[in-house]
Amino acid sequence: MEDVSSRKKAFVNMGFIILNVIYFLYLEITGSTENTQFMVNHGAMYAPLVLEHGEYYRLLTSIFMHFGINHIMNNMLILFILGDNLERALGHVKYFLFYLFCGIGANIISMIVNLGDYRLIVSAGASGAIFGVIGGLLYAVLINRGKLEDLSTRQLVVVIVCSLYFGFSSTGVDNAAHIAGLFVGIIMGIILYRKPKRPTNMEIWE
Repeated sequence: MEDVSSRKKAFVNMGFIILNVIYFLYLEITGSTENTQFMVNHGAMYAPLVLEHGEYYRLLTSIFMHFGINHIMNNMLILFILGDNLERALGHVKYFLFYLFCGIGANIISMIVNLGDYRLIVSAGASGAIFGVIGGLLYAVLINRGKLEDLSTRQLVVVIVCSLYFGFSSTGVDNAAHIAGLFVGIIMGIILYRKPKRPTNMEIWE
């Protein structure tokens, strides 16, 4: 059995969590994270401002913003539980790029989908990036014969099903970003993750 204490520290994942919490506290101190206009003023996703005014930074800043305490608590709990595993599997630099790419990619696809449905929504949250983490882990687990550290294929499928069900059964949830993040995460996992090679025992003849 693997010694948990010997696992590499996932400081990038913890850094993302801390950044989310710090920005959330800043927004709560200076205003209200449940005020839509306030959130837009501080970097939330809003397609007209991105496309018509060139405020592309919103594709990034919105990943670190959350609507209310329950929103950030739920997201950071999932990220805390699962993000460490993927960071150890990918490495620090790859995980950093993976997370940001999944979050931005989910925002772009969500924006395209919602504009196609003629919906102008304000969105924020780490959910797209987190679904990307889940997608990346699912790929890594599958090619490791259904097991990666203490994660199994069944556990991840349950997380995916429950998360998607919660999203579709709730109001005010950007499900397009969730699904997009999941698929972007799987694709990024295929690109960035490499299954570790098992050491081979070689006999030396003299």
